[in-house]
Amino acid sequence: MIYSENEILQYIDENDVKFVKLTFCDLHGRLKNISILSSELAATFQNGVRIAAKKISGFEAAKGKDIFLFPDAQTMTVLPWRPQQGRVIRMFCYIRYKDGTPFEGDGRYFLKKAMKAAVSAGYCFRFGTSCEFTLFRNDENGMPTRIPHDHAGYCDTAPDDKGENIRRDVCLTLEQMGIHPVSSRHESGCGQHEIDFNASSALKAADTLLSFKSAVKSVAETHGVHASFMPKPLRTDCGNGMHISFVIFPDSDFLEEKSTPAGDELKAAAAGIMKRIRDFTLFTNSTVNSYSRLGEFTAPRDILWAADEGSQLIRMSTDSSDTSVELRAADCVCNPYYVLGLIIYASLEGIAENAQLPAENESSSRLPMSIDEAADCAESSEFIKKYIPANILEEVIAHSRMEWKEYSTAYDKDVFEKDKYFYSL
Repeated sequence: MIYSENEILQYIDENDVKFVKLTFCDLHGRLKNISILSSELAATFQNGVRIAAKKISGFEAAKGKDIFLFPDAQTMTVLPWRPQQGRVIRMFCYIRYKDGTPFEGDGRYFLKKAMKAAVSAGYCFRFGTSCEFTLFRNDENGMPTRIPHDHAGYCDTAPDDKGENIRRDVCLTLEQMGIHPVSSRHESGCGQHEIDFNASSALKAADTLLSFKSAVKSVAETHGVHASFMPKPLRTDCGNGMHISFVIFPDSDFLEEKSTPAGDELKAAAAGIMKRIRDFTLFTNSTVNSYSRLGEFTAPRDILWAADEGSQLIRMSTDSSDTSVELRAADCVCNPYYVLGLIIYASLEGIAENAQLPAENESSSRLPMSIDEAADCAESSEFIKKYIPANILEEVIAHSRMEWKEYSTAYDKDVFEKDKYFYSL
């Protein structure tokens, strides 16, 4: 259900809501929040809440200016894992400067601009995601270990699949938040699971990913296990990816008119993504660890497309009855707002140029082999410079270079990745 600001204030009075979490993510996709008393929300809708930009990764781009969180009333949800007395609600926020202009590092604003560009071009995109994570046992002190929660395989059942009840509780929690998963299952890796979501608007799909990650972490903790979205948590097992599927409709009011998805445009869009994927791999695969996953266990490395399931970058069918594109390179630790926005822009470019797909299974190039190479690709890309503000791109490049330097000079690289990613991603 979508609420107005006044309806939320009324809901707070009638449902014993004591706290409001104002949620956003940093430039690299890490979820952040500030809690306020519910009595402060009316003023917050009007004036926002100031945050210290220099303490948020990537927000140094504000160059010392004050930035403020403004809650988006349409994203209000109750957090089911919080107390029922003295309830807690959460809203995603837009980020603005004091004068009301959008902060360039606000991913939700970036994505909304991309969505508007699509509508201006006569198209509407709908995105769905398939998200993987791994569960690990905790030790006797409650600290996460690198021991998988189970050793089950793809679509196995209990008792081999020890995460069945956890997945169920995640899905039920999401339903209470107004998010409806399509399916869930044990994946191929030890302790690995996947939950899939239907197509929705780009902004809702990105918000859903962050809500999903938060729910998985919270539910796993109540079950006494550690959930990790680290792209490659175990060197000898499957990595955690995120497959992003999308369809394109030829007008923005397809919900009313029941338009047919645009088949030819979809192929051109896929060709546009294949042309630009190296430019924005830094955004789809944003950590050093992300590149350990690519090229292994069917995770893509070559830039090619195919209809049958395999290790291709893009899976799609030329059959007119199957009108979706699936991008298989990304992982769940990305900033979804920038990733979906860049997919839209690359797709629109492909459509405008009537780009042609190469032959099926014909590799045109390869994805970057490291975050350092991906940073080189982004830094030299006119496509990226056209859409990512210069101060934001500068921060993304600098962060990636520093992370690569820290990894390259680490005495024990496995320990570096464990400390850097395993506990927090």
